[in-house]
Amino acid sequence: MSDEFTSHGAALDDEGMENALDLAKVSAAQLWAVLAVETSGNGFFSDRRPKILYERHVFSRLTHQTFDAQHPDISSKSPGNYGATGAHQYDRLNQAISLNRNAALQSASWGLGQTMGFNFASTGSADVEAMIKRMVASENEQLLCTVNQLIEGGSVAALRARDWANFARRYNGPNYAINNYDLRLSAAYQKFSYGGTPDLRIRMAQTYLTYLGWHPGAIDGIVGKQTRDAMNLFQAKEGLDSTTVLNDETLEHLRSRVLALSD
Repeated sequence: MSDEFTSHGAALDDEGMENALDLAKVSAAQLWAVLAVETSGNGFFSDRRPKILYERHVFSRLTHQTFDAQHPDISSKSPGNYGATGAHQYDRLNQAISLNRNAALQSASWGLGQTMGFNFASTGSADVEAMIKRMVASENEQLLCTVNQLIEGGSVAALRARDWANFARRYNGPNYAINNYDLRLSAAYQKFSYGGTPDLRIRMAQTYLTYLGWHPGAIDGIVGKQTRDAMNLFQAKEGLDSTTVLNDETLEHLRSRVLALSD
């Protein structure tokens, strides 16, 4: 898979998280609650393209319903017709790009925080193209985009106060209760508050194992059996010692193998 949206999918690291927390002035548990609900906590699909969800009603609005009659699957006043996650979302996006690139890029939500393209200015990006380049580059950049939007859009105050209903309304929209968005945020916050937040080194290893096709299971920063089995298979292939915990040598080998992938 190689196109303009594919990169090496650099995973979130300690520096990226610390920068985001310093900017937002929230706890790690508060920020992870948002990321977990928005994207299950990872910002790239397994093919190293940013996670997106294409919104046909946004495209319809931005293009003044020009394409609704001929292309109702990707342009309609009503939301829906999402279909499968992953590559299918890029199929829909690329169809829209062929009709109106700028509007199409603004009509998808991107990355760790599922930032809508039309919010590019609040992320600190000059235009939507600049925002997308940041989304493609790394999860660190994705998270900075999210935090900047939280601050500029005013929803960070509700996040700091753990006012989940108000935060959900401001960040997810007035229909947030349909999907229990506020309740899911609260539950995720409780989970991360009492159970701890993801170990970013382990999460990075899981991300890179996924890119390389080793199937470590959920990208959650926890070494369970599936992650350990995938890591040991990778270690065996690389001629490394089999370990029960992630070591620096294994992580460096994973990073170098991902960097060797074409983008």
